[in-house]
Amino acid sequence: MRRATAVRLDPLPQPTPVPAPREGSPPRPAADPPPHEVPGSVDEALAAAADWSDLPHPGGGATVRLWEALATLGAADLEVARAVEPHLDARAVLHQAETAGHPVDLPAVLRGPGTTWGVFAAEGPGVRLDAVPGTGGWTLTGTKPWCSLGDRLDAALVTAHLPDGGRGLFAVALRHPGVRTDGTTWAARGLVGIPSTPLVLGAVPAAPVGPPGWYLERPGFWWGGLGVAACWFGGTVGLARRLHAHAAGRGDDPLTHLALGTVDRLVQDGRRALAEAAVLVDASGADPGSVGRDEGSRLARRVRATVARGAEGVLSAVAHGLGPAPLTQEAEHAQRVADLEVYVRQEHAERDAVALGRSLAAGPAPW
Repeated sequence: MRRATAVRLDPLPQPTPVPAPREGSPPRPAADPPPHEVPGSVDEALAAAADWSDLPHPGGGATVRLWEALATLGAADLEVARAVEPHLDARAVLHQAETAGHPVDLPAVLRGPGTTWGVFAAEGPGVRLDAVPGTGGWTLTGTKPWCSLGDRLDAALVTAHLPDGGRGLFAVALRHPGVRTDGTTWAARGLVGIPSTPLVLGAVPAAPVGPPGWYLERPGFWWGGLGVAACWFGGTVGLARRLHAHAAGRGDDPLTHLALGTVDRLVQDGRRALAEAAVLVDASGADPGSVGRDEGSRLARRVRATVARGAEGVLSAVAHGLGPAPLTQEAEHAQRVADLEVYVRQEHAERDAVALGRSLAAGPAPW
């Protein structure tokens, strides 16, 4: 573990409570918030996250605290955040299934508190994963692309094609002998410690999570995507802090101040978007029927775009403000830049803008 400065989404930090002084003793001033302990590596993150049962689920009334935790991890190390976020998302999905009346019959091997989870819901051209029903239950056969840490996690929630043409979500043990990687090399220079390559499954037993279509149709589907945006935001804050440290020692340098002012506006835009979204997610979480899939997708696409465009702007402003030296002489900074450039590409950019516009055109103007 290592110490890291927390990232806050609330505009005004809350005072840290301290024990009341004993009678007759002088009052003690409020303590500063302590530095947060964050894992120092992907392996350490996976080991730690498996036991983080005290972090809130999105929509449970404390979503901002969950996203602050993810942003704090991202500001310290984006690989750590990238390892932890899907584990927490999987935990939330299983919780949502249970509270919706769809308890999951997990095999004993996946019930332990130390189980590490991923979520593999992406699809790609030329590959397909099929769910096959049988007398002994469901099995999964085929290839699933973009399986981050698929060779190191214990389990995953995986989407697969159903015989009727729909989609279903299944819990699968990744240590099963029928699961293997396809040998694809992870060529990325960012998120090097989070290889995201295809997995090949051969008749691997799987437990259904919710009824057919539930995973994609539930309002909470979009909340996981906002958790990813919180990680991007954390990486953005990490870059902003590096520029601020540089500006503090530059005296009256107008170009450095220009870069810092530009970065501040972008960071504040992302912070406000996530803070507002957390309030809306919690409001809908109290009554999942109060927000439909369209409203959830619009919120997520707007916020993800705000944070992603902010990250791209910060990457540019920080590069202009710092010049080439940190990219060539500071391993931590160079890695953060490379990690964020890869990670933020999970936002679908123009495709999401098209989907948002199509959704809006089908109803009254929202402004």
